[in-house]
Amino acid sequence: MVKYLDNNGSGFAAWNAAQSQGTKKTRSKFSTFVWWFVIFLATWWLLGKWMEPKQAPVISDTDAAIIANDTTNVPEQTISSDKLVAKVRGIRISNVELSDFQNSVQSDDMTRVSLLGNTNDFAEVGFIATGTTAPDAKTVWQKSNGKTTWRNSDGIIFSRDINVDGYLVTITDTIENKTKQSVSFAPYVRMVRSGLKSDSAAVSTGAIARVNSKIQYVDWHKMDKKSYAYSTTNGFIGFADQYWETVANVKSADQTMQIKSVGKKYVAATTAAPVAIAPADRAVFTTTLFMGPRDQAILDSAATTISGIDDTIDYGWFWFFARPILWLLNTLNALVMNYGIAIILMTLLLRLLMWPLTRKSYVSTLAMQRMQPELQRIQKLYANDKMRLQMEMMNLYKTHKTSPMSGCLPMLLQIPIFFALYKALLVSVQMRNAEFLWIRDLAAMDPYFILPILIGATMWLQQYLQTAKVKKDNNSDNPIAQTQKFMKWMPVLFTIMFAWMPAGLVLYWTVSNIFGIVQMFIIKKRLEKK
Repeated sequence: MVKYLDNNGSGFAAWNAAQSQGTKKTRSKFSTFVWWFVIFLATWWLLGKWMEPKQAPVISDTDAAIIANDTTNVPEQTISSDKLVAKVRGIRISNVELSDFQNSVQSDDMTRVSLLGNTNDFAEVGFIATGTTAPDAKTVWQKSNGKTTWRNSDGIIFSRDINVDGYLVTITDTIENKTKQSVSFAPYVRMVRSGLKSDSAAVSTGAIARVNSKIQYVDWHKMDKKSYAYSTTNGFIGFADQYWETVANVKSADQTMQIKSVGKKYVAATTAAPVAIAPADRAVFTTTLFMGPRDQAILDSAATTISGIDDTIDYGWFWFFARPILWLLNTLNALVMNYGIAIILMTLLLRLLMWPLTRKSYVSTLAMQRMQPELQRIQKLYANDKMRLQMEMMNLYKTHKTSPMSGCLPMLLQIPIFFALYKALLVSVQMRNAEFLWIRDLAAMDPYFILPILIGATMWLQQYLQTAKVKKDNNSDNPIAQTQKFMKWMPVLFTIMFAWMPAGLVLYWTVSNIFGIVQMFIIKKRLEKK
């Protein structure tokens, strides 16, 4: 990333040198930067406080009792599809196992990924009744003709049908009012689970809600501090981990949602507007749960049933790069059947696309090196005349047909690609447990630090090749010399920084560096022939 800065011909170094002339008595640029940075952080904090949802009502003592309800007397049944298997006890669904995903790639570990699998983790789909009673977590239902039914003491009949299609679980409830008075029921979903705070890894995890067509994220630590409440005309609520999510959608126009912590558990609940049922009438309620991987293709398909679920993956600021990059990675992997090789091929494709820009940048860097003696001469000659110095420097750039910024264009272009790929690797469930050579998981750090060391070595080699024929300046007051001394430490800093980053990202940057070195030799040989 910094190979274009570490030479006497660097446009940034020359610009800094020009800017530093005649400004020794002015305020330090560093102090100005610090002040602006402090102002930015303060503004960000104030806006965050102002836009935070208002605190929800204080958690009642009944919350913990509801979660801890003993359901062992409720008969258990199994629901399944080709994608998942889950346990159902009355109105609660838990222990969801994903058939296509193992916990580990180790051959001796064949256990499947489990959602809502801890003690007292569940998704509860029920009703709040007015004028009568509704089934609760301890209610024992009767099963007949593929449906489960329950009749309360007033004679109201509840029938439940559960259909599983892929990762979608659709619960259809029919309530028949056999009484002589009107009653009302408000459908709700209460999702309870433990938090996996170690799974964050720069990805939005915790509670997730779709409120008035916007996705809201509330991480685990925020739920520890306060509760959140929302009102929405349509939406869903649930939890999201790095690779998995469990969300619930009640088919109702008006809903009230709540996110909170109860003891060591986290609760995401939504309650729809009550529906009145006249005597001898019936009402049908539909609730859909998605319990599966955060795979964009799968979520796109699920969005036909749960609107907006395809927007739940957080791709970061550079989402417009991240999604195409992820698509390209998956396409290449489908051809070569290995994500490590797919990353290498993607890197080569991206560098080939940037070849004209990189060539122009390298030619500009060579021009800056050739003009270095003249540049140093005019810097000394007009050291006390800032306006004249800038004018002479601009004339010099025109003569050599170059500019201070031209050598930095490839670096600037790689910044959004870098962050987009970083996000794409972290959110890609396909990258989880993807193996390449000695690496068992490309979404995790290199266990032997081989790739980070290669990054440092290739970066050092790039800097060496860039500065090999440049005369060094030992003047400690020269900004160019100071920049050179600082840049010598960049390979070490980058090695340390990349040591704990996803191995797939480090592989991309290492291959990019190697390609850059080869490209440098090719361009240089072509220029020497002219």
